[in-house]
Amino acid sequence: MTRTNMNRIYAALIAGCLSSVAFAQASDPAAAPVTHADNKAAKAQSKADKKASVAQAKADKKKTDAQSDADKANADAKLKDAKKD
Repeated sequence: MTRTNMNRIYAALIAGCLSSVAFAQASDPAAAPVTHADNKAAKAQSKADKKASVAQAKADKKKTDAQSDADKANADAKLKDAKKD
C-alpha cells in the first residue's frame, strides 16, 4: 500500500469515529433539555405502566385461581375413581 492509500484509510476511520460520536450525542436523550411535554409524556407513560402492571397481576391471579380450581376438580375426580375400585 502506498502512503496516499494509508492516509485515505486513516482519514476514513477518523471520519467514521467522529460521525459516530456526533450521532451518539444527538440521539442521547440525556443530552437534550427536558421540556414540559417530555415530563407530561413520562407521567402518562408511568400511569400506563402502572395500569398494565395491575391488569397483569389481576390476570395472573385469575389464572392461578382457575388452575387451583382445575387441580381440585381433578383431585376430586381421582378420589371418586379410587373409591369405585
